[in-house]
Amino acid sequence: MGAEGELVLGVSSDAWIVSGISLLYLIGCLWVGMRGGKDASDSAVGYVAGDRSMGPLLMYFVIGATVFSAFSFLATPGLAYTSGAAVFYVIGYGLVGFIPFYFLGPRAARAGRERGYITQAEMIAGECGHRAMAGTMALVSALSFVPYLALQIKGAGLVVERLTEGHVPQWLGGAVCYAVVLAYVLKSGVMGVGWTNVFQGVLMMGLAWAFGLWLPYKLYGGIGPMFERIYEVKPELLSAPGTKSWQWFISAGIISMIGFSCWPHLFMKAFSARDDRTLRRTVVFYPTFMIFLVPIFLIGFAGVLFPTPPPSPEQVLPHMLMSLDLPAVIVGLFCAGALAAGMSTGDAIVHASASILVRDGWITALGRKMTSTEERRWVRIFVVILMLVSYVLAVFYEGDLVSLLLYAYGPIAQFLPGMLIALCGRRRDGVAVHVAMLAGVAVCVGLKAFPQWSPYGLHEGLVGLALNVIVLFALGLVRRGTPVSARA
Repeated sequence: MGAEGELVLGVSSDAWIVSGISLLYLIGCLWVGMRGGKDASDSAVGYVAGDRSMGPLLMYFVIGATVFSAFSFLATPGLAYTSGAAVFYVIGYGLVGFIPFYFLGPRAARAGRERGYITQAEMIAGECGHRAMAGTMALVSALSFVPYLALQIKGAGLVVERLTEGHVPQWLGGAVCYAVVLAYVLKSGVMGVGWTNVFQGVLMMGLAWAFGLWLPYKLYGGIGPMFERIYEVKPELLSAPGTKSWQWFISAGIISMIGFSCWPHLFMKAFSARDDRTLRRTVVFYPTFMIFLVPIFLIGFAGVLFPTPPPSPEQVLPHMLMSLDLPAVIVGLFCAGALAAGMSTGDAIVHASASILVRDGWITALGRKMTSTEERRWVRIFVVILMLVSYVLAVFYEGDLVSLLLYAYGPIAQFLPGMLIALCGRRRDGVAVHVAMLAGVAVCVGLKAFPQWSPYGLHEGLVGLALNVIVLFALGLVRRGTPVSARA
């Protein structure tokens, strides 16, 4: 994008075109999101769980577009660019991580229909007979959701800043994008999130394949010649685990697999599904979303031998696009696709996190009585609060996006033992589950602050989960949980 056509305000005509296309995307997203909840009931269940009416199409895109975020469009190419084959850990956890949901999702959905659950913690606390645990899970979820949401806001801001030639700073780009998210989440709840995810998912997949196939051809003459050149110059990038250690590669993959089905915003979709068949179909077809990662990886590898380095690894794709002097329309379309990636996860996260804090922390754990109208109003208030906190973190955070996401997985993985006991256990001891969960989360937080204490360089979430399970079994030997038949 050259400097020709400079305008009076000091912004090139190309920058105006990029900004215009991005603005059209945001307007389209806002329109879809505002209309998405028009058929949902005006109740807490309608706002949080979509009246349990999501069909296969909506569930597919809600799960897929929720997972593939700014991390996929920016951090994943950056990881391929710096660490090569280490990036394939994403494929591993993506393919395997959702399998438990095939079995646990329908069980959770049935429990939700029978007993009115609409959040993960509410279900675990209810099935284990220990309300206080819901409050702990609400706080842990918020502890993990805020950096995850900050990742999306930061990613959106980086894209806008880079592709508008710095005329729209990162803080303003993130604010504008997430003002749109805030508007349709407040208005339409989970159904607004669902229909915007369909819109954003189609846009993301189309643009990912377009850029992933075109860039290797443009820079190297094809995908094969690209890898041949990388092998000649930097062969270490093409053998696992790339430039990362095996400890990092294995532990990052395992903790991501475990945490994948434990994410509250994903698990809550079990309570939104129309029926069990819809949930199982979603799990079966979900791996097709992994195809979307193939061109994303190719984009990162295409940047390995690019003549000039990007300002940061996460900016490798926008850096290449800006350096190739492409038509402004093409750059604008990429900007829209990258924004779709960041917003498709952010909307689900902020909606789920606010719902969890109110439903689990306030109503279930503290026993606060609310009407459906009051509950919906407080969820909306917390949406605004969480968005503001995450925005502040996004503005001031200086680290890389991969580390930010991997941190979030550790505390969330501590929910796994409680989920399994609540849905499959013959005896359910809520106190034991709660204490073990607290121990695991404490280890995660402690080792994140002092990583040198982590044995063998393992991810802190794995160490925390190991202690979680040990404590749970130890307490199980001295306590006897309530039989399921006695709780039915």
